[in-house]
Amino acid sequence: MKEEYRTRLKKLSTTNVSDALDGLGLKGSTYGIRPTWEGCKKIVGNAVTVKVVPAGLTTSPNHLGVKAIETAKEGDIILIDNSGRLDVSCWGGILTNGAKVKGIEGVVIDGACRDLDDYVEADFSVYARGVVVATARGRIMEEATNVMVQFGGVQVRPADIVIADRSGVVIIPQENMEEVLQKAEELFQKEKDMIREIRNGVSMLEVDTKYNYENMLK
Repeated sequence: MKEEYRTRLKKLSTTNVSDALDGLGLKGSTYGIRPTWEGCKKIVGNAVTVKVVPAGLTTSPNHLGVKAIETAKEGDIILIDNSGRLDVSCWGGILTNGAKVKGIEGVVIDGACRDLDDYVEADFSVYARGVVVATARGRIMEEATNVMVQFGGVQVRPADIVIADRSGVVIIPQENMEEVLQKAEELFQKEKDMIREIRNGVSMLEVDTKYNYENMLK
């Protein structure tokens, strides 16, 4: 990702980006995946995907997430598809330390994780659907790294753009980066202007009429 894009995206919220995606007719808004601890920073980066499946007779030579850490570049985000499962962890403290040392921006999980104290100690951002104590070992395994996955109802491919903050996680298709960013910045500015007028005493009805709030995404 160009640093210019990263800098511009860091100024926007996931809701700005979600609205921009809606305005452009694109799917990228996930649901139910939130910060796992209060100090989680907003993260922006290209996705390194991990597809997780139940453990069985076919085994994996590596613990899940290890290949993704080795594959990732500084500033990337590891995105894990565990089909929303909440009964087993697919990320923990050892992986967090490996990712932190590698310069990875953070992790987003459609599923559960564990070892929250390690994230706090490492100052590492992890977003997930839930937290659980049960280990992945003997329960789930990594099927593939850097393949197309489903994440919170959204198709995600390697190098698609991930943005996560307190409101949740959104995905920008890589080929639509510029148009989504421009639309999100336009909406952000409109909302800023609206809030400024409201705080200056302009009535909500006047502001709503002036900015055509109901149809703002068009």
